Amino acid sequence: MVATFCLRLAFGMIASLLVLDPTPIPPRFFRIQYLAVLALIVVTAYFRGDPYQSSEGIFFITVVASTGLMCVVGSVIWHLRDAPGGKIVNCANATGLGACLFVAEPPRQLLYWWHMLDHFASSAVIGVAVSAMLLGHSYLISPTMTIAPLRRLLIALFVALAVLVSLAFFGLWQWTAERSLGNLEVETLLWLATRWLLGLIAPLVLGWMAWETARIRSTQSATGILYVVVIVCFLGELMSLLLLEKTGSIL
Repeated sequence: MVATFCLRLAFGMIASLLVLDPTPIPPRFFRIQYLAVLALIVVTAYFRGDPYQSSEGIFFITVVASTGLMCVVGSVIWHLRDAPGGKIVNCANATGLGACLFVAEPPRQLLYWWHMLDHFASSAVIGVAVSAMLLGHSYLISPTMTIAPLRRLLIALFVALAVLVSLAFFGLWQWTAERSLGNLEVETLLWLATRWLLGLIAPLVLGWMAWETARIRSTQSATGILYVVVIVCFLGELMSLLLLEKTGSIL
């Protein structure tokens, strides 16, 4: 579960860069993103276990190693003047991590399109939330920077949350069609309530608050709110992974 969560976060953080125009953003933001993702890749490889048990495992570790190398290249590129090839590196890393995320899914979940969509939507939610929070810090060193990049990430967060909420409703509908919620263990019901309250409802409310504070250029307040968004998104997606492991369904 740790490997899956770290890989989701890594992919989401890199994929979030694709919606940004890097021109007004300090290069330091991109360097931090790549170094953080590199650390997450190392943690993913460590908790993955023995990668040589199957051809998928060999492919996974090969792509992970290649992507880690590309992250090193990306951090160096964003140290250079005008970051030559920065956008290409962003796309290459997003593609590599997306491939890792696909291969890392248990084979039984690859049979269902909604499981894979939930996999990538979850990545987008936690990755964009962290990226938006880190971008908020960039306004401390570049207070005159346009608010457009932060608003783009917030819009991406709302879109990802909308997809995630739709999939959660779909999964819950499928689950209740086969069994009653009243028959679930108390532990599972508590996890389910935590997942919905912290992972779906709270990010929408707090995200709207961050949007409103960013609209009036209160970037420090928006960054503080985004800290809380990151925490509740992390807790919600961890609960989602626990529920998926326990029930085999998206709830």
